[in-house]
Amino acid sequence: MKPVIDRTTEYARGVVSGEIVAGKFVRAQCERHLKDMETRHARGLVWNLKEAEDALDWFPAFLTITEGAKEGEPFHLLPWHAFVVGSVFGWRDQNGYIRFRFVWLETGKGQAKSPLMAAIGIYLCGFYGKKRAEVYCIGETKDTARVMFRDAVAMLRAPMPDGEGETLEDDEFVIRGTGDLAYKVEHPGSSSSMQPIASGDAISGPKPILVAGDEIHEMKSNKAIEMWRAAVTKKHGDSILMLGTNTPSADQQVGTDYSEFCQKVVTGDFTDDSVFAYIARVDEGDDPLNDESCWIKALPALGLTYPIDNVRKLVVTAKQQISTQLTTKRLYFGIPVGSAGFWTSEQAWKEVQGAVDEKAMRGRKAHLALDLSEKNDLTALTAAWEGEKIEVKNWYWTREFEVEERSTADAIPYRELEEANLIEITPGRVIDYSFIAAKIIEFCGRHDVVQMAIDSAHMEKLCESFDTAGFSYWIEEGDDKAGSGLKVVRHKQGHSVSFDAKFLCMPTSITQLEDHMLKGTVVIDRNKLTSICARNAIIREDGFSNRMFDKSRSRGRIDGVVTLAMAVGSATAAMKKSTGADDYFAALAAEG
Repeated sequence: MKPVIDRTTEYARGVVSGEIVAGKFVRAQCERHLKDMETRHARGLVWNLKEAEDALDWFPAFLTITEGAKEGEPFHLLPWHAFVVGSVFGWRDQNGYIRFRFVWLETGKGQAKSPLMAAIGIYLCGFYGKKRAEVYCIGETKDTARVMFRDAVAMLRAPMPDGEGETLEDDEFVIRGTGDLAYKVEHPGSSSSMQPIASGDAISGPKPILVAGDEIHEMKSNKAIEMWRAAVTKKHGDSILMLGTNTPSADQQVGTDYSEFCQKVVTGDFTDDSVFAYIARVDEGDDPLNDESCWIKALPALGLTYPIDNVRKLVVTAKQQISTQLTTKRLYFGIPVGSAGFWTSEQAWKEVQGAVDEKAMRGRKAHLALDLSEKNDLTALTAAWEGEKIEVKNWYWTREFEVEERSTADAIPYRELEEANLIEITPGRVIDYSFIAAKIIEFCGRHDVVQMAIDSAHMEKLCESFDTAGFSYWIEEGDDKAGSGLKVVRHKQGHSVSFDAKFLCMPTSITQLEDHMLKGTVVIDRNKLTSICARNAIIREDGFSNRMFDKSRSRGRIDGVVTLAMAVGSATAAMKKSTGADDYFAALAAEG
């Protein structure tokens, strides 16, 4: 008896162990696969090994490679192909239908994404056992849509492996149109079809089993994709939207938005069991222009079907021409041109994540920081406790109204975070500031709060809630004498730098937070929403190199990292004042 081999899981294990070299997003998807294998029963997921292996076996049995160095050979799937195909056809929901309805494939150029998607289209159209299966190849233009469709037509016209010259066109399929003018493929045995569709084309009541789109980074609008996504979501049974792309540049917004959403899914920031993503990029810190060993992270077909000399020639040119260098980095190594990336050292961020027990902090001086939303978005409160290591914890609020819609728009799983007690969803159409005021009042009753730093915007509404509750507070204004109750200080969000330490400002607070992170003198309570805010953040500088968070350019909600910087800046300023600046920085240097 032939032993049962789970090739999909073998690939995942090879990547996670390091035996197969891959970038962080592929590693994350492989880790996700292995975790899903452990937790699938409790989550209503099914791993159907037979469906996965049957699909993997079909490609070299029926299809021939139609171009490149291996032209005429059976279509043996590349290792990364096999992981994708096995995952797509092996994972099922509790009803036995395909789990992954949204599939994102992002690699460097020349990694055979288009032939893979075309071949999957043929499989679903004629060999998957579904009647009236509809397969659509989509693109920004008709020409783009036809690229993948032509791959499918070429494979149907090519001799089958061991078929004595017989083709799938002879045996199973009808191709409408001649030569490169073919416009539709039909499978009479199942009344199924496959055709190319441009983004502007209209089609009446589609019920697709597969919508496959390539070159998504070239799309100028997501309107067509969202229309097809709705059709896939609405269809009962098996249905997949599969999108392929090179890494998009920062100004290619459609591709960037989908890629960043998928990155959050595979890394666990956002939970969506219907999404699969294979995102092949070099890692931060890799130097692809000078180190060939990292190339395979973005080019998983390198040395198999894609010659390494092709890349070497590109790199030689890229070292001499900056314009070529930028496009080479993006198209071949997965480095988004114009992207700011993580706002600080991502490794340093990971190293300072930990558990902060609020009860254990009692007796230590605390600093609060608050970023109030415009009553309808996300509000964040941060506490930072002074000490040899500043310890920091965040709390969040959002509104109930349209929370599901905003979960999708913000790429933040608000309901899931609520269940994990990581956010409070207040009732109604706007965030009720009384909930936030109650939290602050409760916190001040348990801790020795030095002051609360706050953005002046919307502060008066919070003060109204304090007044209603009869809570004592005072707002520091220049050289005014101290009042009674909670001291509230304004934290400037822009570029104005304070040299006399009387005021807090964002450039100073960002620098102090980064210094503590790099020296390991801060512990940030591990919170999925805080990490999402940190990954979304983008920094801008003025002409004097003052840095601040830029909400208008950021990738999504950043409120939690804004208050994080404010709270750490407040605590650091107080510690400097109490110990003396020279002694304080000497102590930090010694600890670092």
